[in-house]
Amino acid sequence: DIIGKPGREAVKEILPGLCYEHNIDLVIGNGENAAGGLGLTPSTAEELFDSGIDVITTGNHIWAYKEIIPYMDSEPPLLRPLNYPPTNPGRGYLLKKKALIVNLVGRVFIGQFDCPFRAMDQLLAEFEHKSIPIIVDFHAEATSEKVAMGKYLDGRVSAVFGTHTHVGTIDAHILPRGTAYVTDIGMVGPIDSVIGDDPNSVINRFLTQIPSRLSVGKGKVNLDAILVEVDENTGKAVDIKRIQKIAD
Repeated sequence: DIIGKPGREAVKEILPGLCYEHNIDLVIGNGENAAGGLGLTPSTAEELFDSGIDVITTGNHIWAYKEIIPYMDSEPPLLRPLNYPPTNPGRGYLLKKKALIVNLVGRVFIGQFDCPFRAMDQLLAEFEHKSIPIIVDFHAEATSEKVAMGKYLDGRVSAVFGTHTHVGTIDAHILPRGTAYVTDIGMVGPIDSVIGDDPNSVINRFLTQIPSRLSVGKGKVNLDAILVEVDENTGKAVDIKRIQKIAD
C-alpha cells in the first residue's frame, strides 16, 4: 500500500533504481491510499504510472474520490477488486506484459463482497489453457483468510500477495505446488506513523472515539516490496524475496 504524498515521493525516488538493479519486468503497486492517505485520484494514479508502476491495484477504499469513476472507465492499467458487483465501474483483472494481474478483496472484518475464492475459480476457468504468469493481490484484513487463499490457489497461480494491513510479514515463501506467497507486503509510508498515519491523530481517535479524518505521517519513509521470479514457461515461482528501502 502506497501511503499519500510521502509514499508517492518514495516510489519516485527508489523504484527506478530497484528496476535497474534487479532487472524487473513488471511492477505492481497498491494505490488505494495514495491520495491523502485514503483513496486514489486520477492525478495520483498518473503520478504512480509516471514513476514506473505498470499496474495499480486497490481495495475497499477505491471509491473514496468520485472522480476516480470516470477515470476507471477510460481503462488505465488500474484495477478494483474482482469480487465487487460486476456492474461496478472498472475491472478486476488485466493482461500486462504477458502476465495476468488479478485484484481481490477479503470479506472477514472488511465488508459484504462476493466470495473471492469463487471469483478466482470463475476467472481461472477462462485462462486454464493459457500458460501465463498469474499474480494476485489479495487485499484482506484477516491473516487466516489470506493464508487460506494462498493454499487454495497454490499451483494455480504464480503469486499471491497480501495487502491492506500496512504491516509486512516475514512469511514470504514458495508454497508446495509453486505459488509464491506472503501474507502482507507492508507499505510505502512514513516510519514514524501508525500504519502510515500521524501517530497523534490516531491516538486521539482511540482516546476520544470521535471519528475524524487522519493525516498522513511525516519524516523518513519505508518502502516495502516483494520481488518474485517466475518461470515464464511453467508459470511457477522460482524465487521470492523481501525488499526494504528507506527514503528521506
